[in-house]
Amino acid sequence: RICPAPCEAACTLNVNDDPVGIKSIEHAIIDRAWSEGWVVPQPPKSKTGKKVAVVGSGPAGLAAAQQLARAGHDVTVFEKNDRVGGLLRYGIPDFKMEKSLIDRRAGQLEAEGVVFRTGVLVGALPKDTKVANWSKETLSAEQLMKDFDAVLLAGGAEQPRDLPAPGRELDGIHFAMEFLPQQNKVNAGDKLKGQIMATGKHVIVIGGGDTGSDCVGTSNRHGAASVTQFELLPMPPEHEDKALTWPYWPYKLRTSSSHEEGCEREFAISTKEFIGEKGKLTAIKTVRVEFKDGKMSEVPGSEQILKADLVLLAMGFVSPVASVIEAFGADKDARGNAKASTDIAGGYCTSVDKVFAAGDMRRGQSLVVWAIREGRQAARAIDEYLMGSTTLPR
Repeated sequence: RICPAPCEAACTLNVNDDPVGIKSIEHAIIDRAWSEGWVVPQPPKSKTGKKVAVVGSGPAGLAAAQQLARAGHDVTVFEKNDRVGGLLRYGIPDFKMEKSLIDRRAGQLEAEGVVFRTGVLVGALPKDTKVANWSKETLSAEQLMKDFDAVLLAGGAEQPRDLPAPGRELDGIHFAMEFLPQQNKVNAGDKLKGQIMATGKHVIVIGGGDTGSDCVGTSNRHGAASVTQFELLPMPPEHEDKALTWPYWPYKLRTSSSHEEGCEREFAISTKEFIGEKGKLTAIKTVRVEFKDGKMSEVPGSEQILKADLVLLAMGFVSPVASVIEAFGADKDARGNAKASTDIAGGYCTSVDKVFAAGDMRRGQSLVVWAIREGRQAARAIDEYLMGSTTLPR
C-alpha cells in the first residue's frame, strides 16, 4: 500500500513496455487471503524458554517479533507511544493507509504469543526532543538486559533534519513529525490540547519527499488557505529516459494524490530567513538556486518574501535518537545509527553482547520494505544466537 515499488522500475518489461504490476498483484493477493481466512495465527508447537525484548513496534520490530515468536521464544515488544505501529501508525496519514491494517496484524501477533507493552519508554529522551512520545512509564536499558536473553533495537530514524535559518525560533514553525502524529491521534478518537492546525493558514511545506506530500494532504484536509511545497533540487523531468535509468529507481517528477488535491510546488528554492511579528511567523524569505558542476549557488536578484502562517519542516531524518542507543552502550556509526554488521555470522549484533539492531535504527531512514526485511533477518540472527542454530528464513 505504501511501498513505492522499486521492483516495478527494475522489471525487464519496463525497458520498452509497461512493467508487471507487482504492487497491485501483491495487494490483491493479501487482501483476498485475509478475506478468505487464509491468514491465520501460527503459534509455535513448543517453547524455548528464551525471552526476547523488541524495542520499537514499527515494521522492523513487528516483523522480527513475529518470526521470533514462531521460533518459540517469549517476545515482548516495547512501544513508547500508546498504540503499536511506529511510523506506520503515527507518521503515515489515514488517507494513505488505514490503521485497521496494523490492528489486524497486531492481533495476529498476539495470537501467536507476542506481548505488547505500549506507553513504555526504554532508555531516555532529551528534554527538548521533538520526537513523538506519549509514554507513561520508563524502563532502563539495564533492566531489559537483566530480564531478557536478547534485546533488539528496532526504533525508527526519528531525529528530524532541522533548518537553522534566522527566525527559526518563531511560533508557527514545526517539524512534520510533530504535525502528522497529532492528526493521526485525533483520527483515532483522542482529544489533544494545542494541536497544530493549518485551518485558514498559508502553509509552506519545506521538503519535496513523501513526508512533505503527507503534510500537504493533511493541511488541505484542515482547510488551509493555501499550501506551497518547497524542493531544493530542480524540477525533475516528467518522464524518465529508461535507456539511462533502468533497472535503477528513476529520477522523475512524482505527483501524489495530495498534490492533485491542491498545492503549489516550487523547485530549486532555498529558505533564507523566517520573518515574524511579536514572536509569531508571518512570512518566509527565499532565494532561487541553481546547480553547476555539482555545486549549488544562489541566483542573484531572485529573493522574494512569501506569506506564511505555518511552516512544516519535512526534510528527512538524520538518525535514530542517540540517547536510546547510548543507554545500551552500543557503538554508533558515522551517521549516528546503531553500528551492527549484516554478516551471516553474528549478523545484526551491536558492539554489546546480546543487543541487536535492525531497520532504520541500523541503516538510517529507508523504505518500510527494507525495515521488514531487516527485522526478519535480525530475528534469524537472534534465534541462532540463542539456540546455536536456526531454521528461520533469511
